[in-house]
Amino acid sequence: MSITVIKRDGTRQPYDGYEIARSIEEAAAGLDDEVARATQLRSELEITLFDGITAAQLDEAVVQVALQNVKDDPAYDTIASRLLVKSLYKSIFGEGVTSAEVRAFHAQAFVAFVERGVELGLLDTRLRELFDLERLGAALDPDRDDLLRYIGVQTMRTRYMITSPDGRAMEMPQFFWMRVAMGLALNEDDPDTAAERFYDKMSRLEYLAAGSTLVNAGTSYSQLSNCFVMQMEDDIEHIAKSVRDVMWLTKGTGGIGLSVTKLRSEGSPIRSNNTTSTGPIPFMHTIDSTLRAVSRGGKKFGALCFYMENWHLDFPAFLDLRQNSGDPYRRTRTANTAVWISDDFMKRVDADQPWYLFDPAEVPYLVELTGAAFSQRYAEYAAMAEAGELRHKKIGAREQFRAILTSLQSTSHPWLTWKDTINTRALNDNTGTIHLSNLCTEITLPQDRDNVSVCNLASINLARHVTGRRQHARVDWDRLAESARLAVRQLDNLIDITISSVPESERSNELNRALGLGVMGFTDIVERFGFSYESDEAYDLIDQVMEFVSWHAIDASADLARERGAYANFAGSGWSRGLVPIDSLDLLAADRGVPVEVDRTTRLDWDSLRSKVAGGIRNSTLMAIAPTASIGLVAGTTPGLDPQFSQIFSRATSSGKFLEVNRNLVEDLRAAGLWEEVREDLLRHQGDLSKVAEEHDVPAELVEIYQTSFQLSGRAFVEVAARAQKWIDQAISRNIYLADRNVSTMLDLYALAWRMGVKTTYYLHMMPRHTAEQSTVKVNKAEAVRPGGEGGARRGFGAAAPARRGFGAATATATPVVPADVQELDQVEDVQCPIDPQERLQCESCQ
Repeated sequence: MSITVIKRDGTRQPYDGYEIARSIEEAAAGLDDEVARATQLRSELEITLFDGITAAQLDEAVVQVALQNVKDDPAYDTIASRLLVKSLYKSIFGEGVTSAEVRAFHAQAFVAFVERGVELGLLDTRLRELFDLERLGAALDPDRDDLLRYIGVQTMRTRYMITSPDGRAMEMPQFFWMRVAMGLALNEDDPDTAAERFYDKMSRLEYLAAGSTLVNAGTSYSQLSNCFVMQMEDDIEHIAKSVRDVMWLTKGTGGIGLSVTKLRSEGSPIRSNNTTSTGPIPFMHTIDSTLRAVSRGGKKFGALCFYMENWHLDFPAFLDLRQNSGDPYRRTRTANTAVWISDDFMKRVDADQPWYLFDPAEVPYLVELTGAAFSQRYAEYAAMAEAGELRHKKIGAREQFRAILTSLQSTSHPWLTWKDTINTRALNDNTGTIHLSNLCTEITLPQDRDNVSVCNLASINLARHVTGRRQHARVDWDRLAESARLAVRQLDNLIDITISSVPESERSNELNRALGLGVMGFTDIVERFGFSYESDEAYDLIDQVMEFVSWHAIDASADLARERGAYANFAGSGWSRGLVPIDSLDLLAADRGVPVEVDRTTRLDWDSLRSKVAGGIRNSTLMAIAPTASIGLVAGTTPGLDPQFSQIFSRATSSGKFLEVNRNLVEDLRAAGLWEEVREDLLRHQGDLSKVAEEHDVPAELVEIYQTSFQLSGRAFVEVAARAQKWIDQAISRNIYLADRNVSTMLDLYALAWRMGVKTTYYLHMMPRHTAEQSTVKVNKAEAVRPGGEGGARRGFGAAAPARRGFGAATATATPVVPADVQELDQVEDVQCPIDPQERLQCESCQ
């Protein structure tokens, strides 16, 4: 049967196998066995074709056959990525464009893109007015598209890149990076040079701005901030205003933390109308419904986490918010929950002493007090409760802690965060109490009725700052210093450029200029150095890297203060007293009366920096490590500080389902001459190298290096976080993985995190919640894609395909199909992401 292809202009042309072969060969250029790869993919493609296939369907089919082979060789991911990028080129340059023409056309097309974007009202008019577009177009380097993996390109295309009103692609990867760079250089004296510098870093994937910034920078809607932290006051006007603010911040894609501790408990008297309060739970349910109503263009629900201190009289009901059973009007199906824990409580847990729950209306001081002052006042209230002077409940502190951990185990909530560790270690300690963290637990900023705290995020890709492997692995310290310093400047610019629909957040941004520079790719570089995640070498590596990044970020902010002025609330802060993050360890130990169990080694000249910051610093905070669930995919590295979940797995994201293979492991197995021998068994054992080693002669060193998350002890996660936390003035989004469901194990681990000075924790993942759904039968590709048959519907090439896989004219850019002979390692709620399903989509607001 002859095959014809419906081209993008509607004409029919005979299928040209040679043209396809050339396209695949071009995508395979520079790879080993490029001709053999191209020949294989062409033959696999041609058994899937049918008469009348559209050009867009054909492009996607080529990508799909490349993706089917990623499990055998990650090089096929490179081919798929190049083919996907080429499809973007076609949408802008037209059919038949060659690589040479792409380079030649980039500069001119970029100018046209900006002009068209401004005309359509999509881009900020200042991009056309302030910049030399020809100069910036000439600075674009399309070769850097090769740095992106398939999942990175797909994530950029579906989440971040601009499309025209009719849904057509307007941006290519390098257009995207430059648009973001320009949007963050608008306030510079020399915006062209600044944009070129920002572009150079981001397009090389050396650091990435966070999600909201990538979406909106340079557009006509410049809401660039990522995290908003607010407290609900105990009056009906402020409760109503908080609902309104949540709606507006959700519309702007921000991730929100909201403290409800001040709301009086259920049954508390209301003097104005001689009734009693319903407590905070119904209001939380209302906000939860609001998050679902403002659903961000129908793509996902809003993103928020409720925080409550665990002395609140309604805390037991708060613990039940995420339970599946019970009154649906007393549950939150979208919003997350976190508990705000005092040192006094942790000490009472250790001593197995009683714990008292109070009505905030009767104990108003507890919300604002921290540390030793909190403990003193809490003891006074406890005595009043024993005397019958306060409405209260009395339970064992250890009993409540077990209840918290049991809920955490069963529902993934509430996350554990430590109020006094955060407040005592804060260097922005002169503007009030910190009452909560943010959606992903890495932001720790004070807030009150007049200030909704705001933080602005970016993350350094550590993997792009390490060269070589094993004994030849080295950190490029000069490049890392440059990245940290330039990222601080870029983030500081953001504060002057961003807009907000909530005046209180605008005010906080202006007065405090809070930044949250983080890192991603830690596990990636640990593997490249040849270390186990659970080793002294890994602990020392994160310690050294974070000290270096912190030193340069703080120094860069001090330099900016001399150029642009210190932040408005600088006077009276810990910074103004010459304090730096590691100094807060002694402050914490002194206030607690309990040692902080963390290594105190330093390597850099902190004394000179202490003197410098005492003279002024531009930003009230500098560092925070976000989860980087989304931008980590774009960067092509491991998220945040997380370990490898598995070595080969399918990952579900809002951009589709993707196969991931640990390239470091593949490279090491190839070096040992083992990859071809063990790869099928690695699939069969769900990415567990230790099981493969039982059947093959895999070096013990590799088994140690490539332990996955549930093979590591919980202490490893705490140790890595504590070492990093030494140098970070905010906090860390720290996921923890446990194979042991014993609550006593959890109690010991979280108590250890508190003793080591860790400020916050994020999701806890329990091994028994993860099950395997596998198929190891090779796919019969001819049967799988036969038009009109069962396989045709499954693979998306039959008559029913467009509805399922998007191969119709309107949906020709569908997400990939994971091969049937790849085991899908599914969580109960989700597919192989270190964050649960809906929450993972939410946390991307902070990335």
